[in-house]
Amino acid sequence: MTRSGLKLGFIGLGVMGAPMAGHLLKAGHLLFVHTRGKVPAALAEAGATLCTNARGVAERADIVFLMLPDTPDVDAVLFGEYGVASGLARGKVVVDCSSIDPIATRGFAKRIMELGCDYLDAPVSGGEVGAKAASLSIMVGGSEAAFMRVQALLALMGKNITRVGNAGDGQVCKVANQVIVALNIAAVAEALVFAAKAGADPARVRQALMGGFASSRVLEVHGQRMLDRTFEPGFRIALHQKDLGLALQGARTLGVALPQTAMAAQLMQSCAALGLAQADHSALVRALENMAQLGSVKTVSPP
Repeated sequence: MTRSGLKLGFIGLGVMGAPMAGHLLKAGHLLFVHTRGKVPAALAEAGATLCTNARGVAERADIVFLMLPDTPDVDAVLFGEYGVASGLARGKVVVDCSSIDPIATRGFAKRIMELGCDYLDAPVSGGEVGAKAASLSIMVGGSEAAFMRVQALLALMGKNITRVGNAGDGQVCKVANQVIVALNIAAVAEALVFAAKAGADPARVRQALMGGFASSRVLEVHGQRMLDRTFEPGFRIALHQKDLGLALQGARTLGVALPQTAMAAQLMQSCAALGLAQADHSALVRALENMAQLGSVKTVSPP
């Protein structure tokens, strides 16, 4: 395939990053990549160019996307030795799709903009399924001009794309998203554990609830995972722990009480103690099953 599109960079080709980068390649753009592990064979075969470090990506690309696990990872990739900042020229754009600390993000944005470049924080929601389907929700913080410049590229990776506000506001929105998702997972898990412990068929309970006001995407997808015991990530408990930690850290700074978020964080910690830190966050049900002395919620054969 002849490529005559934009020169793009992508750093972080994990569970989410690899399919996101793949959509940019499929659209015909030149793609320069760097990642800690191996570049997925599908991306290499599709024409992605491997760079030896983040600086090499920034030197070659006009717009650089990041998809990294946590705040220190973004800091190191941006400002460490051979980092993105050392390879940027005026007019380039950095788009961080990672889910990290909003306050740190504002500092990162300031440093990048001082180099004459634009910076957008654009965390995503939708998990591996959404990344593969290009149906992610993308919450963007940064200037209107920078957003307009990359909006069409974000549309290759997601469907619900919203500029929330200025630098850091995208990350604030993502933290709020993770609070809602965690509390919904906990609610679904509690309901299914209650049903199973009471002797009802959790699968039929879930089916009934899907037709009422309790219906939700979490009940649909994660409720089924709880019943099927399919806890391959998706979105790992360890990463959701990190996001809830950001919420609670921000709450302390702002003087806000988030009691339900704190409880969800403790359930995630209980799962990690059970050796499930790398499992999908739907495995939160295991903490509640453990407390209820219930082997598992599972589909009961109909009579």
